[in-house]
Amino acid sequence: MKEDKLSELSMQLSVDVLKLVKELKQKHETVISKQISRSATSVCANIAESKYGQSRADFISKLEIALKEANETSKWLEMLFKSEYIDESTYKAIEKTCATIRILLIASCRTAKKNDPGSR
Repeated sequence: MKEDKLSELSMQLSVDVLKLVKELKQKHETVISKQISRSATSVCANIAESKYGQSRADFISKLEIALKEANETSKWLEMLFKSEYIDESTYKAIEKTCATIRILLIASCRTAKKNDPGSR
């Protein structure tokens, strides 16, 4: 169930960020736009790839990469907010999705590691 929720939320994060990037480009902001689009879409891609991991270690690795990318996405969002490229409501809405993804990824990684005899 967590993986389905993760897939759903990560797709939503990617779509929200890609829509945001369109707006940012109209404001002539290109540096952070490129970075946040890469990190947000990487979250979605790594969660999708984890479902077909070659091993439990590969599965865990993909989830851990997604977690790092979600954290990076949060930092880019914070920068955009603090530099006044996005308003508070946009920041809070996208950050809420990102934070939920991080919580689910941490729980999934812990569970996968706990159930992996090779990672003890």
